[in-house]
Amino acid sequence: METVVRPPSNRRSASHAPSVAPQELSQVSGEQTTRLTLSFAECNRVLGGGIVPGSLVLIGGDPGIGKSTLLLQVSAAVAQGGRKVFYVTGEESPTQVKLRANRLGLGGEWLFILPETNMEVIMEQLDVASPDMVIIDSIQTVYLDQLDSAPGSVGQIRECTMRLMQWAKIANVPVLLSGHVTKDGAIAGPRVLEHIVDAVLYLEGEQFSAYRLLRSVKNRFGSTNEVGIFEMRGNGLVEVANPSEAFLSQRPKETVGSAVVPTLEGSRPLLVEIQALTSTTSFGFPRRTANGVDFNRLLLITAVLTKRAGLALGNQDIMVNVAGGLRVNEPAADLGTAIAIASSLRGATIDPNLVAIGELGLSGELRAVPHVDRRLSEAAKLGFKRCIVPKVTKEIAPQQMQLIGAESVREALRKALAKVEDKADST
Repeated sequence: METVVRPPSNRRSASHAPSVAPQELSQVSGEQTTRLTLSFAECNRVLGGGIVPGSLVLIGGDPGIGKSTLLLQVSAAVAQGGRKVFYVTGEESPTQVKLRANRLGLGGEWLFILPETNMEVIMEQLDVASPDMVIIDSIQTVYLDQLDSAPGSVGQIRECTMRLMQWAKIANVPVLLSGHVTKDGAIAGPRVLEHIVDAVLYLEGEQFSAYRLLRSVKNRFGSTNEVGIFEMRGNGLVEVANPSEAFLSQRPKETVGSAVVPTLEGSRPLLVEIQALTSTTSFGFPRRTANGVDFNRLLLITAVLTKRAGLALGNQDIMVNVAGGLRVNEPAADLGTAIAIASSLRGATIDPNLVAIGELGLSGELRAVPHVDRRLSEAAKLGFKRCIVPKVTKEIAPQQMQLIGAESVREALRKALAKVEDKADST
């Protein structure tokens, strides 16, 4: 029988790491580590104030969403401060990276490109060069010779990431990884990467939308309730200074089936436009189409409007869309969605200075939502004058903002679709 004789593996594992004596927790230094602050305020917000030295950060997203563009811009921003940055690319040649840098208007001083996929060679170069930050684009392309599996497999991803994590902790140098995603949108490698790294960021956005959202789903050094908003332009990703104003810039003043809802993306309030369109179905079974909102939530709102508000939606096709390519998942947008659907069905215009906040219950009641003060402040900044809220809400409205209380969705629709001259009673 033929047998294959293999040389003993010389890979470094966690057991060969330098031994560390146990310390009493009370004797451990509690000094905060100085973070590496980036020129991108949105990235600093998502990371919790900047990149922590020695941390391992994973950035995932759909193909073509802008992961490599964001990493190259971050690398150039760090290198401009005189820090040595190693950009390890396994998918592109140095010429291709240079072409992208020219398009983004980046010089490239102190930014070193290493086109390599062999992890042993990469580690040798890192030990020799001693960079201040490392970029791996992408982790699915690197491999170890000691493993028989192909690059991108679970074993290769786990071992390569462990090597990088061990090096980052010892050298106290931050390492940023880009990762591919599966068809379901999860990072490839059955949660292996997400358990190892310190922070996981997702770069999201619709295919035909210019806006990109950088969302944190794991962060050992900060909050996961923050989100950064960028706009993809010809010169790369540009921070959006006022997202609410940008998303509402193309909204007509008076239209049918369009409602504005103050939502929360993490701790940041955003004003989004929810559009609805109803039309008599040509088939026996009416269609429900949701773009930017949860489909099951749309079915719930439609059922409540039919049963509790008396709207004849049984023979209507209903299409709901969130303008700007955003996605709204919180229940606070229920009332705005219901008002938009009712406005389209009745052909009634909505006051352009009106916003709506509230969660719908199955009995047709309106339930309070958290952080109403932040939502109202953001709406007041953009010039909105009136807001429909659940009557149980006990908030103080900003100046020039009128709160309109409603106990049920039927009452809220009556007040929202009334004429602008007919001012509703305030709470």
